[in-house]
Amino acid sequence: MSATVALLLGGAALLVWPASPAATRVRALRTDVASSGGLRRPPPVVLAVAVLGLVVLVAGPGGGVAALVVGGVLWRARSARRRDRSRRDAVDGLAEGLAGFAAELRAGHPPAAAAGAAARDAHEVCARSLALVEATARLGGDVPTALREFAVGEALVGVHVRRLADAWSLADRHGIGLAGLAEAVAEDLRARVRFEGRLGAQLAGPRTTAAVLAGLPVVGLLLGQLLGARPWAVLTGSALGQGLLVVGAVLVAVGLEWSAHLTARVVR
Repeated sequence: MSATVALLLGGAALLVWPASPAATRVRALRTDVASSGGLRRPPPVVLAVAVLGLVVLVAGPGGGVAALVVGGVLWRARSARRRDRSRRDAVDGLAEGLAGFAAELRAGHPPAAAAGAAARDAHEVCARSLALVEATARLGGDVPTALREFAVGEALVGVHVRRLADAWSLADRHGIGLAGLAEAVAEDLRARVRFEGRLGAQLAGPRTTAAVLAGLPVVGLLLGQLLGARPWAVLTGSALGQGLLVVGAVLVAVGLEWSAHLTARVVR
């Protein structure tokens, strides 16, 4: 039975192992082949159902519930990391785009032309906001109002787009140079990205510790199995063991969620 446990753990590790950059590029090159009728990788839902069925077959219903609980927490954590990465990339792209916008203004271009020139090389979110600035300014519209309305639908950088709208309003009311205000917003965004990067590096240790502590029950299970105590048979062969398996998974999930909550509070 210990061999079965090892195979399950190895299969789960392969499923969640992050892809290398080279593998990502290869998959991108194969996109056209897949769309033309070649072999396609099964969707994640199919893989998840297959793994869950295997877990239920080997570990019983309690093992399936435990897998759902822990898997849900891990999936939630992975989604949160992706959102944070996307937000940092969007903020960094917005900073670079605003710096380009300010440079175009200092070169003597009117705001509409400067926004259009900066939008061509900007990040996706920043390009959309600068394209909106260009269109609104060319039509003689209210740029700050347009930016604030645009920010409502931008979950990643909406608050920073509103800061650009405030800077534009300040320039209109008091005659302050828009280039200097745009540069100030861009530099503040860069400082935020640098700070979050340093903070993330400092939190790597606590996050690793939390992951190791969450994995200790699995290590104890494997050690007990190797020593002949047969904990796997107890967990999968009786109603009490199935209940304990679910309770243990819930405790591990609560620990992971609590540690993620604590680190997220520090970042915010």
